[in-house]
Amino acid sequence: MSDSLTPTTVLQLIERMRNQKILVIGDVMLDQFIYGKVSRISPEAPVPVVHVTHETAYPGGAANVARNLAEFSVAAVVAGLIGDGYAGQKLVDLMQAGGISTEGLFTIPGYSTIVKTRIIARQQQVVRVDRELPLQPPEFFLRDALPRLQKIIGQVDAVIIEDYGKGFITQPLVDAVIQLARKRNLIVAVDPNPNNPLNWSGATVVKPNRQEAFLSAGLPYSEDESALQRAGEMLLQRWKIPCLLITLGEEGMVLFQPPQPPHYTPTHAREVYDVSGAGDTVIALFTAAMAAGLDGIQAAQVANHAAGVVVGKLGTATLTPQELLESFGHE
Repeated sequence: MSDSLTPTTVLQLIERMRNQKILVIGDVMLDQFIYGKVSRISPEAPVPVVHVTHETAYPGGAANVARNLAEFSVAAVVAGLIGDGYAGQKLVDLMQAGGISTEGLFTIPGYSTIVKTRIIARQQQVVRVDRELPLQPPEFFLRDALPRLQKIIGQVDAVIIEDYGKGFITQPLVDAVIQLARKRNLIVAVDPNPNNPLNWSGATVVKPNRQEAFLSAGLPYSEDESALQRAGEMLLQRWKIPCLLITLGEEGMVLFQPPQPPHYTPTHAREVYDVSGAGDTVIALFTAAMAAGLDGIQAAQVANHAAGVVVGKLGTATLTPQELLESFGHE
């Protein structure tokens, strides 16, 4: 396929994506946003006083990846851990309201569902409050969870492993999921966390950002292109994967897919307000595009356009099919 996509071919892609079903497995969380106005500084400390005007909440973490897929009518299934309290139920309610299947969620009594609360005033984030107690799944978890995961993987077209380093993604879980997916020749896309160094052998593509790539490769961070290529080559060998996608922020992304040379896709962002969740959009759209038949270069182009839209929005944003089409129309 050509690496050039047009609005017409993107429209055809969107139609094909509607037939996909994708499992997103990883650390799920609840994203809360508290919006308000600032008119003075607190007399108690040199901090702004925020008068709350309204609040919203969205599925976050791995659940936000599924939310991005659901916007394109992709049947998304989420697998992860939640607690039995209010935050866990709120997360379930939000996902189900958004058309996301929660059949892969596992509830552990006493576990604290991860909640990230962002306070925003004057279109800027004032502070973020995290409520989380990282917890390794119980020893019996994988044994009990495997039958359900096997059933789900038997019904999907691709798998996304989203690791936020909160304790859910472990090597035994990764090995089991990849083995089940490979039996069906499914695409397995990974968003790794360098603080949780795992072996991703058997995955189709791994997507770190620039900083994560250097950390994972054990190299000092660098803006130099040759250093980035060295890091990419090292990760391809270390993880024994055929494809590596490194996101580069305002510089776009680079795809390593030997024997082809590294392919750079420049950013399509017109304005950058908030990068929250942009990586979730990239892994979601890249995987869905590949599952719908695009090659790696074309899928990267789609993901790059999608990220260019969401960074122009405040908060953990997603994009619509129409916005993606319009993005290609602006080229």
